[in-house]
Amino acid sequence: MELNRSYTLDGVFNFRDIGGYTGHEGRTVRWRRVFRSDSVHRISPAELPALGVRTVIDLRRPREVDRDGRVADYPGLDYRHIHPDHPEWVPADADGVLDRFIADRYRELAELGTDGIGGALKVIADPAAAPLVVHCVAGKDRTGVVCALTLSLLGVSDDDVAADYALSTAASERFSAWLRESLPALEVPPAPFMASPATAMHLFLDELRERHGSIEGYAKFAGLTTEDLTALRSHLLEP
Repeated sequence: MELNRSYTLDGVFNFRDIGGYTGHEGRTVRWRRVFRSDSVHRISPAELPALGVRTVIDLRRPREVDRDGRVADYPGLDYRHIHPDHPEWVPADADGVLDRFIADRYRELAELGTDGIGGALKVIADPAAAPLVVHCVAGKDRTGVVCALTLSLLGVSDDDVAADYALSTAASERFSAWLRESLPALEVPPAPFMASPATAMHLFLDELRERHGSIEGYAKFAGLTTEDLTALRSHLLEP
């Protein structure tokens, strides 16, 4: 039985489960093990414990954490601030083809922020960390790359990975509307920065394979071991 993918939680706009997809050897990605979200610092303190979340992976820059704060602590929570290094996005650079622009930014993130990406994937591979939520500011770019790599390593098809990623477009529109209403003095990111076209994720995954041979090849380049990959599939795929 399919469970909820998207959750309506006070304070967040892009909270969802990455379970339910068909992965390696036809096995299904387990529900309620890995959630993805925009920044959970706004979420009610009771929401994450109610979902059984034990680990929060915060991919934001240090200045973003300082500016907005972090998830409220609660008994049993393991908070991991893992910042993958990457350049700031420049609005003027987004004047070209949108999917090409986004795919290039994800390439920079994967290649310059390799240690952080690998660190996040290692946490996700650890069965003791689950259930967990991985988040950044809008939950679409840094979170989108980490979750796309996770699903790819689980054997989920590129079409399903890209479709999951594309769900963030509508969520980002809700987030932008909330920013305009609640924080009118804050500059809302340009519209292209809030889009998640499936074609961008396809480009990113194809080109990552060209550079590293496979998504597994990139994961090992990022520091994951064969044992990590086995653990990832063992606890995140149904038997």
